[in-house]
Amino acid sequence: HFKIPVTVDDFEGKKDPVIEDAEHNVYTRFMKSHRCYDLVPTSSKLVVFDTSLQVKKAFFALVSNGVRAAPLWDSKKQCFVGMLTITDFINILHRYYKSPLVQIYELEEHKIETWRELYLQDSFKPLVSISPNASLYDAVSSLLKNKIHRLPVIDPLTGNTLYILTHKRILKFLKLFVNIYSPTISEMPKPSFLKQTIEDLNIGTFHNIAVVRTDTPLYTALGIFVEQRVSALPVVDDKGRVVDIYSKFDVINLAAEKTYNNLDLTVTKALQHRSQYFEGVLTCHRHETLEAIINRLVDAEVHRLVVVDEQEVVKGIVSLSDILQALVATCSDICVRLNLCKIV
Repeated sequence: HFKIPVTVDDFEGKKDPVIEDAEHNVYTRFMKSHRCYDLVPTSSKLVVFDTSLQVKKAFFALVSNGVRAAPLWDSKKQCFVGMLTITDFINILHRYYKSPLVQIYELEEHKIETWRELYLQDSFKPLVSISPNASLYDAVSSLLKNKIHRLPVIDPLTGNTLYILTHKRILKFLKLFVNIYSPTISEMPKPSFLKQTIEDLNIGTFHNIAVVRTDTPLYTALGIFVEQRVSALPVVDDKGRVVDIYSKFDVINLAAEKTYNNLDLTVTKALQHRSQYFEGVLTCHRHETLEAIINRLVDAEVHRLVVVDEQEVVKGIVSLSDILQALVATCSDICVRLNLCKIV
């Protein structure tokens, strides 16, 4: 296979590939021209745990402070060494749970440093962080490359953590940029690919979608989180129609309710312990535009949309990371997606 040079004449009614390329690079250039510091709010809550803290107390602290993750400080090394997230909570429950009659000793007694030594062992990886002076493009690239959802912004001079960048925060910043963006303040028009469907742009996951049923045991759901490394599981009925969604964040309610010693209950039963009002599963269709998807994700402040058909049957998932990956795709990628290159 090889690519043949393309001219405008080859594609009647389509824009010049050079223009399409320039439009796509609007996001890349914007991210390269803004620093991580630009996303740090004037005031925000940051919870930090010392690695000598008991695991149980740490997870209770996440719940009481309403945060999903916290940087870990090692007093002996005098530096940040990692992050404690809900994924750690899930891994502990899944690894050590035996039955409702047996207390999870490792959760009740272990310190964070003990858990890290036992769990990480040979798979230990240093903390991935970024400087406030680094570009937003570097931050997005780091999130995608390392397949992480949180990136601590650490001041290289003081060693202090200033903020934790997330996919949600970045996409919200980009959406604000698009909303105020107009030809009157720039030579570039609004990117036309925003008007294309996620199906045309091939954005999202549409194969081997992990789901659970209403009667699936909670322990089984935790196993799927661990083994398939997904962040949410659509809950479906007997016909495959989505009726709810169980996310990693929902698992922290087990700590809030102190019900983590019974993982034999069903997912539906566990979802009754949601600490916040649940408005229902947010869905979308393949024929919807990228712009509509971005708006819905940001406005609802959710991490993903469940892609369904006309009968509400689950067909895929579109996540924040899928969107960011699309926005920083290489020029050649976008050309292929937009059929601006002939492959023979």
